[in-house]
Amino acid sequence: MTTYLLAGGGTAGHVNPLLATADELRRRDPEATIVVIGTATGLEARLVPERGYELVTIPKLPFPRRPNRAAAAFPAGLRRVIADLARLIRERHVDVVVGFGGYAAAPAYLAARRARVPLVIHEANARPGLANRLGARFTPYVGLAFRAGVLPHGRFVGMPLRREIQALAGRPAAAMPGDATPGGALAPDSAALPLAAARAEGLALFDLRGDAPVLLVTGGSLGAAQLNGSVFAAAADLVAAGWQVLHITGDRSELVDPGIPGYRMLRYCDRMELALAVADLAVSRAGAATVSELAALGVPSVLVPYAVGNGEQRFNAVDLVDAGGAVLVRDADFTPDWIRSSLLPLLSDRSRISTMAAAALGAGVTDGSARTVDLIEQALKGA
Repeated sequence: MTTYLLAGGGTAGHVNPLLATADELRRRDPEATIVVIGTATGLEARLVPERGYELVTIPKLPFPRRPNRAAAAFPAGLRRVIADLARLIRERHVDVVVGFGGYAAAPAYLAARRARVPLVIHEANARPGLANRLGARFTPYVGLAFRAGVLPHGRFVGMPLRREIQALAGRPAAAMPGDATPGGALAPDSAALPLAAARAEGLALFDLRGDAPVLLVTGGSLGAAQLNGSVFAAAADLVAAGWQVLHITGDRSELVDPGIPGYRMLRYCDRMELALAVADLAVSRAGAATVSELAALGVPSVLVPYAVGNGEQRFNAVDLVDAGGAVLVRDADFTPDWIRSSLLPLLSDRSRISTMAAAALGAGVTDGSARTVDLIEQALKGA
């Protein structure tokens, strides 16, 4: 019986690929033991037990960026955590450690090295984080979510997708309203039914019509002030162009729904797979998971990368933009004037949107979980 130790967490960008990989491991080997290392404060503290996996928590040890008391205590704390994890690896007879970045990852990588067990790393962002830059030095088994990603020994495997997206991924994109097929409607195809059914369910859930295309706008769960404010200011113009708008503003937004027919405002959406299923075009941040899901489902997009941090969102967009499936706009440039001068002409060009949708689908990866587990199995055989 194989025992897997999966390490990572903190944010959904680390936790969701971890869980998707765990699900694929469990599918292939129902008798396997899967243990997850995380912190008590990250999303993994809730999501991992909810999914039915064992969670072992370790202290959160941010890498010190300046000399202070926390920096002085960091080496001793890290040594203790590494020793504890190395002991866990030996006592639980762990066969392989798989890391996804985040606070829990770096100690697990160092413990795997100490215990001399195979190490596999998955990097979700095109610009890697500190933990995975460290871990990639210790293993030849490094999977990248993006072709534009760069890490030592890295190979492209794509993003392990959330199970809700995986259920729809790889299906033909729904035709845009008004797009005629030779028979005047979408040809019957059993493979298209899940996405078509999800679109119908989403239209009903969000109170949208089926005879007009849908523009999905989302800046993530916390929102994006520039993106939200610009779309809000141009809402009447977007609707006048013949489009419906599904605008997910985020929990912190103070915008008030203007009550424009065809413009639906939500602060939070817990059925994002249905929001993606109804989208004929999306305006979005360029988080790793978001970009991967847009591509997997063939949703063309205008990507507005988050303008702070280490700039990883701009790099996450490269694959999709280079393929022709997305348009990249700087946050500062995404204004109501840009919407009127650039987005509205795009919305009126159905042919271009269809071409972008095909390009996005062509760039997408629907089997990232399987490819990541293939890499894990290679590491086990190599051991």
